[in-house]
Amino acid sequence: MKFSQNWLNDYVDLSGLTADEISHAITFLGFEVEGVEHHGAPKLSNVFVGEVLTRDKHPNADKLSVCTVDVGPAGGVKTIVCGAQNYGVGDRVPVALAGAVLPGDFVIKQSKIRGQLSDGMMCSGRELGVGSDHSGLLILTDRPALGTPINDVLPGGDTVFDVEI
Repeated sequence: MKFSQNWLNDYVDLSGLTADEISHAITFLGFEVEGVEHHGAPKLSNVFVGEVLTRDKHPNADKLSVCTVDVGPAGGVKTIVCGAQNYGVGDRVPVALAGAVLPGDFVIKQSKIRGQLSDGMMCSGRELGVGSDHSGLLILTDRPALGTPINDVLPGGDTVFDVEI
């Protein structure tokens, strides 16, 4: 039988518990957990909707671009070095600013890429944990407001437990 953590939260307060802790508790009650699946976007802090204002060729790299990106009230205009090719000026994309932690414990920090300062990273769906597409940036075609936290835009996450009954 499969049931979701969101559904279980309607009956038992599980806030603050990890999927592993919940799985262990279910097993302790006498039910074998055969699998755990994660769906939707994980909770991401310091990741916002941004709009690409400019895109110029990187002076020291053939496949990189130097962009200015407006993240609105979340941080203003930032300079970001990007290797994706599927976007253009005016596109709205997820922007991870310094301090963000992406799935896989990938910490975003201000850094120099081939001599050019980058204030964050524009993200693909796979980098945000919402899909497997890594061929380019996740373009937000519904054009949410600048500076909106990405978790307010992407579908909410849930964990599904597959339990042997």
